[in-house]
Amino acid sequence: MKPLQVLGIVAAMVLFMVIVVWSTLSDVETECEVCLTFGTEQVCRFGRGANEVAALQAAQESVCGGNTSGMAEIIACRGAVPERATCRAL
Repeated sequence: MKPLQVLGIVAAMVLFMVIVVWSTLSDVETECEVCLTFGTEQVCRFGRGANEVAALQAAQESVCGGNTSGMAEIIACRGAVPERATCRAL
């Protein structure tokens, strides 16, 4: 390939990545922290979303994702009431 073609392909890939990142982050207006206890350990994670409900859900999914094994535990975790949940506008 010619150098100009390579440059065009690289530029197109970079532009695509910028568009994906921008579109992902453009609706983020709220950040929440959710804390749950697993056994004796309290686990806290952050989540971001377009509103408080979405940010709380993202944070709870983050807590549950790395600390559960098996579908029953995941379902129970998703339905658990957080011990602490704090949110702030970005």
